[in-house]
Amino acid sequence: MNERKSSGLADRIYNDILNSIMEGEFKEGDRLLTEHALAERFATSRPTVREALARLRADGIIVTRRGSGTIVGRRPDPDVRRFAPLETLSDIRRCYEFRIVTEAGAAELAAIKADDYDIRAIQDAWDRLERVVESQQGIGAKDDYAFHLAVARASKNQFFITVLSFIEEQIAFSMNLSRNLSFVKTLERQRLVQREHLDVLDAIRSRDPVRAGRAMRAHLENAVDRMFGS
Repeated sequence: MNERKSSGLADRIYNDILNSIMEGEFKEGDRLLTEHALAERFATSRPTVREALARLRADGIIVTRRGSGTIVGRRPDPDVRRFAPLETLSDIRRCYEFRIVTEAGAAELAAIKADDYDIRAIQDAWDRLERVVESQQGIGAKDDYAFHLAVARASKNQFFITVLSFIEEQIAFSMNLSRNLSFVKTLERQRLVQREHLDVLDAIRSRDPVRAGRAMRAHLENAVDRMFGS
């Protein structure tokens, strides 16, 4: 079996198992089939199954516990499938992991270095998001990105700005997914996201770098939990 074919099978197994979890065939805490049983189910080799399981494990979807085998650790929001292909979930999660580290640092620096113009720009982006939420017109992904970019600009470090600009497409994709999920849930969930944004803004305005970094980290970690389950 060549490498490309093996990778394609691993992708299919990953998607199939993930879909089974999202449809409730396997619930949180349930034990998955053994590698041997999965290899038979998908008519493939155990190394190929192992590759798929490794991706699911890295995504936090499954966990291996001594004495219990491999079990379902968390179930992504079933509505994810309405807005994004399942195979993109790994990339979305990696994007959030990178953003948590990067943007928490940018927020800390912004609390130290932001001038009045920077704070107004962050406030303006928050205000636009607030109008979107209260009017229920659209999902506000562009305004969400503008808020995060305004925080990066307030850091006065061009590397934060360059990084966010460079991965704008990936960020926009994850923001569209996240905000679509919130939009089909409740208005209170959308307002919760806005309160998290406001915590970031208030910490920067108060010149509190520790609180700003924590607020940004909490906001992005909460976004992951809302998408992937807690």
